[in-house]
Amino acid sequence: MAQSNSRFAVVAALTGNALITIAKGTTFLITGSGAMLSETIHSVADFLNQLLLLIGLVRADRVPDRRYEYGYAGERYVWALISAVGIFFLGCGVTVYHGVQSLFHPPELDFGEMKWAIAALLFALVIDGVVFFLALKTEWKNAQKEKKAFHQYLRKEADPASVAVILEDGAACLGVMIALISILLAKMTGSPYWDAIGSIGIGVLLGGIAIWLIIRNQELLVGPSIPPETKEQVQRILKNNPLIDDVLDLRSRILSIDNYRIKVDLSFDPKELSKRLKKKALAAYPQIQSEQDFEEFCQKYTRDILDTLAEEIDKIEAEIQRQVPEAKHLDLEAN
Repeated sequence: MAQSNSRFAVVAALTGNALITIAKGTTFLITGSGAMLSETIHSVADFLNQLLLLIGLVRADRVPDRRYEYGYAGERYVWALISAVGIFFLGCGVTVYHGVQSLFHPPELDFGEMKWAIAALLFALVIDGVVFFLALKTEWKNAQKEKKAFHQYLRKEADPASVAVILEDGAACLGVMIALISILLAKMTGSPYWDAIGSIGIGVLLGGIAIWLIIRNQELLVGPSIPPETKEQVQRILKNNPLIDDVLDLRSRILSIDNYRIKVDLSFDPKELSKRLKKKALAAYPQIQSEQDFEEFCQKYTRDILDTLAEEIDKIEAEIQRQVPEAKHLDLEAN
């Protein structure tokens, strides 16, 4: 479900940014506005980055094989990281550079054609706003299902692809408003410096988003442990089982937003295990008449112990996966 929602958000953003890029680019050619060039670069960067996110989502959906036995889920973070770096260098770097250049070498602005720039920006605001709303609504519903605070869910558990769409389109809406203000101030004052300042402002905005996305995807690539509340939930399941004496070690790793790997070393209570096997042992005891009978009894009793532990581990794993569906790779070991 998370994968499907992320793909929908990315495809919607990709389609919207294709239309916006054409509109902004055409307007820049008409007006020569630096802010419009920055907005065009912004939209081109968004389009290319969302294309990278889509590639990552498609590749992450491949089934596990012998080479990657835990699957390809991490690919989404690789491509999302490339996307974030692209935002930083293409979106932030080029935009800020152009704005600084415009401060020292102000371009000639055709104020008579600025109405086209305003129309293109308003069109972009509507499209970006719709995509932003759809992505935000989807993640809001996901946070409500998980019963998590929205900002916390977005920071720690939401798919980086969906978060990237939310941040990029939120920044796009804010960037459009910055461009509108800078163009209007340039037109009102007759000074092209406002246009250059708007360009720098948009670039700084993109840089902040890029840095956040880089940090988030770096965390997921390294492999953080599962959320603390989920880890506590798993520990409660284990400690509430009467056959488990102690949880010796619990380690976890997030493979993807809906795929956790959890490894646990358990100490089982010999007294509780003995109680469960007592009836079988007592029933077999009178039949021991020779050394061979005793040897067969020992072999059967050992198998019963192993079978009981295996059945109990299967039940524990089933219960953990019932309460934590993301725990797809469980490794419970008796110590």
